[in-house]
Amino acid sequence: MDLRAGFVVILLCLMGLTCADPVKYIDCGSSSGKVTIVDINPCATQPCQLHKGQSYSVNVTFNSAVVSKTSKALVHGVIAGVPIPFPIPIQDGCESGIKCPIQKQEGYCYVNALPVKTEYPAIKLVVEWELKDDNNQDLFCIKFPVQIVN
Repeated sequence: MDLRAGFVVILLCLMGLTCADPVKYIDCGSSSGKVTIVDINPCATQPCQLHKGQSYSVNVTFNSAVVSKTSKALVHGVIAGVPIPFPIPIQDGCESGIKCPIQKQEGYCYVNALPVKTEYPAIKLVVEWELKDDNNQDLFCIKFPVQIVN
């Protein structure tokens, strides 16, 4: 990683840490990595109240246990135990703050947006966010509760 890219990644991680309180999450099967912190900005209370028509920054700091040339994010809203695909602007983790290829025993700061469309219903749900490696294993898998509000 060149110095400038490294500085940008560190800056994004620090911005996430200074602008948000860590979010309580459940690890749902991070087989290829270990999550150290999850931040959502803005998120003043927990569960995070996500306002329709706004976008939220999701910052996941994790350590990789594998080498991977690629990474792909999958996000679902889990309602009554049923996972419903939740579109995000950038699925490629290598374009979301991670310098690829991902190296074993290295720390990474994944940053992406969570847009909340105005047509979404006002509802409580669980967000399941996965980042997959080359072998379709989870670099991380986290679940955290949210509430979509008007």
